Amino acid sequence: MLPIRRPDNNGSIGHLRFISGHLSMRIGLLLYPDCMPAGLLAFADLLHAANRRSGRPLFEVRHVARQAGPVECAHGVILQATADLAPRTLDALLIPGFWAESAEQADTLLASNAALIKALSSAGKHLQLWSYCTGVCLLAASGRLNGQAATVTWWLADVMRERFAQVRWQSESSCVFAQGVATASGVNGYLPIAQGVIERHVSEDAFRDLSQLMVLPRPAVPHSAFQGASLMQQPVGLLRRLHTLIEQTPAEQLTVQVLASRLAMSERTLARKVRSETGEPVAGYARRVKLYQLSERLAMTSSPLSTLSAELGFSSAANLRRMFKALTGLTPAQYRQQYGRN
Repeated sequence: MLPIRRPDNNGSIGHLRFISGHLSMRIGLLLYPDCMPAGLLAFADLLHAANRRSGRPLFEVRHVARQAGPVECAHGVILQATADLAPRTLDALLIPGFWAESAEQADTLLASNAALIKALSSAGKHLQLWSYCTGVCLLAASGRLNGQAATVTWWLADVMRERFAQVRWQSESSCVFAQGVATASGVNGYLPIAQGVIERHVSEDAFRDLSQLMVLPRPAVPHSAFQGASLMQQPVGLLRRLHTLIEQTPAEQLTVQVLASRLAMSERTLARKVRSETGEPVAGYARRVKLYQLSERLAMTSSPLSTLSAELGFSSAANLRRMFKALTGLTPAQYRQQYGRN
C-alpha cells in the first residue's frame, strides 16, 4: 500500500475560480526532458476521480511544457504537451521529479533546463508551484523556495543545503505546504499533494473514498451494513446529491424536512424517490450514511469516539454508540479492532 500521510498544512494549497457556474482550479502537469511522468498520470487520475465523486468539474488538468508538443520523458516515454507553460492561464503547476543517481546528474539536468527554471522564477505569485522527489531541485533553483520550508531528497540533502542555503530544508518531513508552494519527498510524493488538494476543495471523506478505491491494492471490505454506502457507489443524480448533503450536515440537524428543502422538493417526493432507489426510508438512509462516515473514521484514525461524535454532529457519544451497535451488531471499539488499519 502506498503510504498516506496528512500534509503539514502550513500554507495555501491553491484557489478556485468560477467557470460555467462551477468552481474550477486549473492545474498544469509539467513535462520536461527526462522527467518521470508516472506521478503526473496518477495525480491526474486522482483529480479526475475527485471530479466524478463531487459531481462537478472542480479541477481542470492539462499537460504543459515550455513549448507545446511532444516531450521525451524518462525511459524514452513520449508525452504530448497540449499547451505552452503560460502561468497566467494556470492556478497551479505540478513539477515531477527526474531520474538521477548523483548530484552531478542533477546539476546536468538543471543546467539543461535553465530556460524552464527562469520561467518558473518569473511566474507570478498567484501561481501555486508544487513539486516532489527530485523535481524540488528545479523549484529551489528558481528561487521560489527561498525563505520557505521544503522537503529534500535524502541523498541530495547535503548538496541542496549547500547550494540553496536560503531554503529551510526539512529532511524529516515527507510533505510540506508553505505559502504558494508545496513540496513532497519520494517518487510517490504526488500523493500527499493530491491529498491536500482534494481534502481542501472536496472533503476529507472524499479522499478516504478515493484512497480505498484507487490507492489501496484492492478496496477494503466493509461491514455488510455499509455495502454500497460510499458516495462513489451512488448513481449520478438524486442519491449522489442527497448523499453529499447528508455527509456535510451535522447528524442532529438531519431531518426529512431539512433535506427536502435543500434539495428543492417536497418531503413526500423525496421519500418516494429514496425508497424507490434504495428500499429505505429517508431517515434510515441518512442514518446509514452518517454511521458509514463514523465507520471510516474508526477504521482510518485513532481518534476517540467523543471526538468523532462531535465532528459528525451527534448529540452524544453514548447515543452514537447505541445507534452504531444497533446497525452493525458491534460497538465502535469492536468495529475499530476488527476493521481498523492502525
